[in-house]
Amino acid sequence: MTPGFHDEEVMGKVVDAQLMRRLVPYFEGHWYLVVLSFVLIVPRMALESLPDTVMGYAFNRLTGTDTVPGFQSLRALLEPPAGIEWVWWVGGIYFAIAVLTSAVELARSVAMAAMGQRAMLALRSALFDHVQRLPLRFFDRYPVGRLVTRLGNDIESASEMFSNGLVALIADLLVMTFLAVLLFRANWRLALCAMAVVPVMAAAAIVFRWKVREAFRTVRVKIARINAHLQETITGMRVVQLFAREKRNLAEFMQTNGEHRDAWFTSIWYESLLTSTIGLAGNLTTAFILWYGAHLVGLKVLTLGDLVFFMGYMRKFYRPLQDLSAKYSVMQSSMASLERVFQLLDIPEEPAEVASASPQRVRGEIVFENVTFAYESQPILKNLSFRVAPGQRVALVGHTGAGKTTVLKLLARMYEPQQGSIRIDGVDVRDIPRSVLRRHIAFVLQDVFLFTGDLAYNVSLGRADISQAEVESAMRTAHLEEFVSRLPLGYRQPVHERGGNFSVGERQLLSFARALAQKPEILLLDEATSSVDTQTEALIQDALHALLRNKTSMVVAHRLSTIEDVDRILVLHHGELRESGTHQELLGQRGLYWRLYQLQYAIQERAA
Repeated sequence: MTPGFHDEEVMGKVVDAQLMRRLVPYFEGHWYLVVLSFVLIVPRMALESLPDTVMGYAFNRLTGTDTVPGFQSLRALLEPPAGIEWVWWVGGIYFAIAVLTSAVELARSVAMAAMGQRAMLALRSALFDHVQRLPLRFFDRYPVGRLVTRLGNDIESASEMFSNGLVALIADLLVMTFLAVLLFRANWRLALCAMAVVPVMAAAAIVFRWKVREAFRTVRVKIARINAHLQETITGMRVVQLFAREKRNLAEFMQTNGEHRDAWFTSIWYESLLTSTIGLAGNLTTAFILWYGAHLVGLKVLTLGDLVFFMGYMRKFYRPLQDLSAKYSVMQSSMASLERVFQLLDIPEEPAEVASASPQRVRGEIVFENVTFAYESQPILKNLSFRVAPGQRVALVGHTGAGKTTVLKLLARMYEPQQGSIRIDGVDVRDIPRSVLRRHIAFVLQDVFLFTGDLAYNVSLGRADISQAEVESAMRTAHLEEFVSRLPLGYRQPVHERGGNFSVGERQLLSFARALAQKPEILLLDEATSSVDTQTEALIQDALHALLRNKTSMVVAHRLSTIEDVDRILVLHHGELRESGTHQELLGQRGLYWRLYQLQYAIQERAA
């Protein structure tokens, strides 16, 4: 496994407090929402206590006892003004309390949700920015589906902690504490009976804590695998259907999907067990309090209104306990997701770069000196050295796996060599920030990637310094004017995902127009004509003559006929430079290049 890159199953037992401390920076600028959420807990506690006091007073009044349970100081407020029946007055107060309670709860819910969404916006943005800065080695090993799960499902799950979890849990604990005080003030004997169940519920929560967290960890792992499988299957759908792999793919998906179902069943089992335990303990205690309270009412020790008041408070005291399993499950699911998000954030980015050498003008001299590079343990390039003069056109040829494309990737700093140095105009490329270096280099890939947007956007890539006139000029040079003229919207024609509404040749020509529009001093072409027909190749070759003029260029090509007029050809074999010279010079040596040329010529003759 690549150092610093962890598979999704390698998860540590992260302490909740550590995760919460790491979340603090993402609340910057939104602390007023945090404060508001907690400030609103105070009126909520006050309002929670009033309805049962009013109800208890009403029962006492009906039974001939003119006392206010719990809050005798409210007696003056509950006494109706002259001319108003006390029933209507008390009913109006009860209604007003209900409206105020709903308003406070609405404000608190909105504040919590806004707080969570804004924090998750910052966290998701930070994660996306972090992913863009990870080294390409990471993406060679990490499935896209898992990354999508981190940025989508896991962030969304974490946001639920704020709307349904953390602050609500803290508010419930504070309200429970306040209600417990009121219960003891009302009747300490009944309160002791009511509190007897709390240790049982606390013990159940502690017992199930790690079980629930572990279950949700497994759920997150399985959904990541499902997303990775979906992404891989949908991306490779042509291969799936052409090779009739539908049944095999379905069987593999059903296995992964079944594992996800089983993981959810496990989490539901623990959650239901916790809910049932807490619910049973609460209901048994309520039944006992009702029996014992009725006994005290019969002995005239307790009034009916006081019992109604006590039972109402006790129900409110137990309600957060009974909701504990749901909130606790949300918290554990969110914590499991946060573990995975911060795990990804902990993967080291590309090292910070200092602009110690930022060329304003590039002549284009390229020097590889004793460069050794390996993707894994097996070296791809071995002590490779060569020089490309400014404005020189150089081709790289060799068998598959010789290291041709790797040379271009190292020059563009997509990877860093383990040994040796690569210099442009005498400056080591590692001393040039990637963003600066790549403004002077255009890389035309074999697999052309087009973004969702229109044609003009895919040529300019959204750069403000490339005008529409320059985009159109580049497309004309790439011989795309006839192609554009056939499109209903011309340069504004929408591009479907990955350019699926255009042919391979059209996408390749668009990649040339993109390179032309960037006005690079150094041009890198990786098998730029390998996927096009002969007619399109002729158009590309004509465009290349204009593109390569007065530019340093390095071309990887399997069709040796396309590079006969370059200034120099470098022949690579097993990561080493074996031959160097012009097309005619290399043919005259009758070495590796000559054998490659004869083999390709014979294949073309047989095809003809």
